[in-house]
Amino acid sequence: MVSRSYSNLLELTSGDSPAFGPVGKRLPRVMTVAGIISDLDDENSNSPGSDGPSSTAHDRVIVVGNQLPIRSLRRPDGGGWDFSWDEDSLLLQLKDGLGDDTEVIYIGCLKEEVDPKEQDNVSQRLLEGYRCLPAFLPPDLFAKFYHGFCKQYLWPLFHYMLPLSRDLGGRFDRSLWQAYVSVNKIFADKVMEVINPEEDFVWVHDYHLMVLPNFLRKRFNRVKLGFFLHSPFPSSEIYRTIPVRDELLRALLNADLIGFHTFDYARHFLSCCSRMLGLSYQSKRGYVGLEYYGRTVSIKILPVGIHLGQLQSALNLPETEAKVVELRDQFKDRIVLLGVDDMDIFKGISLKLLAMEQLLLQHPEWREKAVLVQIANPARGRGRPVQELQEETYAVAARINKTFGKPNYQPVVLIESPLQFFERIAYYVVAECCLVTAVRDGMNLIPYEYIVSRQGNRKLDAALQLRPGGQKRSMLVVSEFVGCSPSLSGAIRVNPWNVDAVAEAMEFTLVMPETEKELRHEKHHRYVATHHVGYWAHSFLQDLERTCRDHLQRRCWGIGFGLGFRVIALDPNFRKLSLEHIVSAYRRTKNRAILLDYDGAMASPASINKTPTAEAIGILKTLCGDPNNVVFLISGRDKETLSSWFSSCENLGIAAEHGYFLSEEPGGEWETPQPSTNFCWKLIAEPIMKLYTETTDGSTIEAKESALVWHYQYADPDFGSCQAKELLDHLESVLANEPVSVKSGHHLVEVKPQGVTKGLVAERLLRAMREKGTRLDFVLCIGDDRSDEDMFEVITGTAAAPSLAPAADVFACTVGQKPSKAKYYLDDKAEIERLLQGLAAVSDQSAKAVSFPSPP
Repeated sequence: MVSRSYSNLLELTSGDSPAFGPVGKRLPRVMTVAGIISDLDDENSNSPGSDGPSSTAHDRVIVVGNQLPIRSLRRPDGGGWDFSWDEDSLLLQLKDGLGDDTEVIYIGCLKEEVDPKEQDNVSQRLLEGYRCLPAFLPPDLFAKFYHGFCKQYLWPLFHYMLPLSRDLGGRFDRSLWQAYVSVNKIFADKVMEVINPEEDFVWVHDYHLMVLPNFLRKRFNRVKLGFFLHSPFPSSEIYRTIPVRDELLRALLNADLIGFHTFDYARHFLSCCSRMLGLSYQSKRGYVGLEYYGRTVSIKILPVGIHLGQLQSALNLPETEAKVVELRDQFKDRIVLLGVDDMDIFKGISLKLLAMEQLLLQHPEWREKAVLVQIANPARGRGRPVQELQEETYAVAARINKTFGKPNYQPVVLIESPLQFFERIAYYVVAECCLVTAVRDGMNLIPYEYIVSRQGNRKLDAALQLRPGGQKRSMLVVSEFVGCSPSLSGAIRVNPWNVDAVAEAMEFTLVMPETEKELRHEKHHRYVATHHVGYWAHSFLQDLERTCRDHLQRRCWGIGFGLGFRVIALDPNFRKLSLEHIVSAYRRTKNRAILLDYDGAMASPASINKTPTAEAIGILKTLCGDPNNVVFLISGRDKETLSSWFSSCENLGIAAEHGYFLSEEPGGEWETPQPSTNFCWKLIAEPIMKLYTETTDGSTIEAKESALVWHYQYADPDFGSCQAKELLDHLESVLANEPVSVKSGHHLVEVKPQGVTKGLVAERLLRAMREKGTRLDFVLCIGDDRSDEDMFEVITGTAAAPSLAPAADVFACTVGQKPSKAKYYLDDKAEIERLLQGLAAVSDQSAKAVSFPSPP
């Protein structure tokens, strides 16, 4: 089904004018102000199908990759182009998992350069015939983008090669980075030409387009956007060397779902988000997610699979059977060990050859029996390191063949000429063992192809002169630094840098009993046959649909500039508090209650010194001096500190240690809402906290009269979080029978008496006003962290309570745009200060009017 969109090029490619009759689906939302979405048809929001998601799951998916799954060939006479599908492209193969009713639009570059004069015609043909929208890049821009930033800088670094010198990868170049961003912007413009943001799903692939989610989210706040990284994601120690590290992370976090091949890659990404952006993740019902400005960014861990249909078709070709017979005769009485790799510096080809040399040195019995066939595909990268690798490979292979070769025996067969797919399959079929010894690789599907090829069929069994219906067998030696390694539990995992260990693994595969090989093959084949590319694509899109399910129920704001842009997704009823609105309500009301969290509302965020300023004291004095006001200051600090700070503020109520101690005014008597004199639990909790403090550098203990708090904001993020979870479990276990609650907060673990919350302060204030017979017509509550949510819940839940007058003005306000039980927000402490100054000005004017009444 083709989604309707006023900007959709697909409606124009048919040659017919688009129909503008009645449409059952909503028009795309219109950007009225930068980053703000306005629903122009809200009056029809209750009509059937007007506001809900499409009834068919992902009717259309826009797949965006660096290259289109298209083979293009210029005609010999120069009279145009011939196009065909690239059956080897993963982007084409993933369509198997999307269903026949799902339309797929592809966006990417062509492998061949197209003259600008031909680009319009080529675009039209590809869009009409293949549903492909090509992005044409100027040659100089493409060179900086692909061969410069992607291949010369980002790709080596993601494979753990730091540019310590000019010969090792490439140093960061600002001009190459700008080219990378420009190309991503071009891709975003192409997506915008065909997307219907209310319905379409967008799936972006690989590290070439890591900032593309930023541009799409900026244009369409509710776009349903997934990203899958096909390369490794390096550890934070490597990633943090990137000068634009924050920009890349924030751009990726504009996606709804981010996919990785292995848990290691996902773990490294999450660690980078924690260490560099201060974000924490959580696992809920099996799903891992990051909370990012009200949006949940889900993390998907699923290795890609192979296209079984394509491989089975190749196995059934007569050309494959003929090639298998040829290879059987060529390697008669030999045991074939096979390597299939690109000629690049991370595939470990030379290490594999050295291991073969070591095998023949240490185990002479395999000379003239074992043959290593190394298929070396052309290098994708350029530069001196690739040339040096080629020279080393040739030299090592020649040395081994010279040392151990015989007239009819070459221990290493190096194949550099390009092979057709069926030829590679034939080598898989005859090989007793496949060696994948990359020093770092994203996924590598070679072992999967090998396993399916070794399963074979009846014709290939006959070609190999095997018993019909016999058990299949295969062996794998796989580097532990390859993405497919975790999924192949029956493979022999090796450290490719340990040449002796790889040689021993090769020898182990040669002497392993046949029954053991059969069991390992069966286990691997069962996994590969079920976790194919269709399963991978279906699972990813299913998770993307789940993640985006509540998009239309959220209200979105776009904030930030450039690559720092992000979207705030919040409840539709959550809005910014208008200064004019609250001042107007304050002026017309007579019975007011004001509850302020000191650190969240009045303390300076930029200063280490949290002592209240003279301006803050002045504001509080004015508010407390208004006879229509009851003002309460709430803080987690101790009562002595608060009494000292606010001793000059008459009639100011103070709640210390989050409400455990209450005082009607500074210098007054302190009371506890829930008296408890038994603090024996501290004798248990404090030694445990000290133990964790000693073993966690950067952590501290804050001892309050009513509570103990373990802080770890200055500890290593990962280790501190791990220790906090362990401490929480430890304390909950040993204090299970004590009248305390153990809670975790932002970089802290706290133990305090049960029932002590800031919500109790709000409840007590409202109850006291009710007992006095005063019905409040104005309530303001301001806070900024998780501990204030209890207070917000009490305030917003009493809108119709007897404590309040009919149509009372209730303002529960949090600091910053974030998920909260408060109904309002202000951006920062500066806005809160202006708000309180506005209220104080009204009280000051009222006091002057009373002191100096106007003459009759």
